[in-house]
Amino acid sequence: MRAALKSFLQANRLEAGCDEAGRGCLAGPVYAAAVILAPDFSHPLLNDSKQMSRKQRELLRNVIEKEAIAWKVAAVSNGEIDEINILRASIIAMHRALDALSVVPDFILVDGNRFMKYASIPHQCIVKGDASFASIAAASVLAKTHRDEFMLRISEQFPEYGWEKNKGYPSKTHRAAIQKYGITPWHRKSYKLSGEQGRLFE
Repeated sequence: MRAALKSFLQANRLEAGCDEAGRGCLAGPVYAAAVILAPDFSHPLLNDSKQMSRKQRELLRNVIEKEAIAWKVAAVSNGEIDEINILRASIIAMHRALDALSVVPDFILVDGNRFMKYASIPHQCIVKGDASFASIAAASVLAKTHRDEFMLRISEQFPEYGWEKNKGYPSKTHRAAIQKYGITPWHRKSYKLSGEQGRLFE
């Protein structure tokens, strides 16, 4: 049985949890979310979004968006990723989500081990934070569901790549489609693939 998610790192302050989705994808933007939850928020399904089913994520998305003190989702395009690299793009997406919050947090909890200081607000990076803190888990759910929704939309333009299933990750279907059809305007040209496929990105 998994341990219960922590409601906060430190009591009596507004903490925003941040997480991203889509860092390892070959196509599409990287998305990030910032979420401020009330200290007493809880839901039995809330967990790291990767450990949840699509149906559970969609259910939680509705609950989080309705009940959070504040939440926002932001993206950095594949073109921007190619210009600044995926790590910076992921952090900038988090900054954009924080920029758009209707409430300014006192502290920022970030999933992972890398972040760039945001304004004058202190932060802490937490490896596997999406499995430890409710606000980060909530952010992971929003980032994942909003990005998946976007990939479903653009998959209608380019059905050959299977984005409705692989969401832009390097599945066998996706790699084979790149080799057969080349790349689309949504692909990240800075991402290298091995062998013949790699030359498609040069």
